[in-house]
Amino acid sequence: MSRKTVPVLQLLEYANRMLMRSDQYATREYKLGIICMLEDILHSTDNYAGFMFLDNNDSDTGTLGYYSRSYFYSAKMRKEAGGWMRHQPAMAQRMTRSSQ
Repeated sequence: MSRKTVPVLQLLEYANRMLMRSDQYATREYKLGIICMLEDILHSTDNYAGFMFLDNNDSDTGTLGYYSRSYFYSAKMRKEAGGWMRHQPAMAQRMTRSSQ
């Protein structure tokens, strides 16, 4: 059986895109599954750096807005990705907020 690994950075990017979805299939349960998987991977690889809600005004525990979030890149991931990350939506939002 062949073995293939996927970079954690690639998984984080994909998960963040899925957590931004707002279509009829992006339910709380769907997003919770992504969050559980992603957080386990990030903690296991020492890459957890927190998250932000996509809309702070819609982030009450248990609501769809609570599960609509974007995870931050760890220092290791920022180093790995280099300048490419400045163009990613979550990083752009974070950098904009920190400069205000």
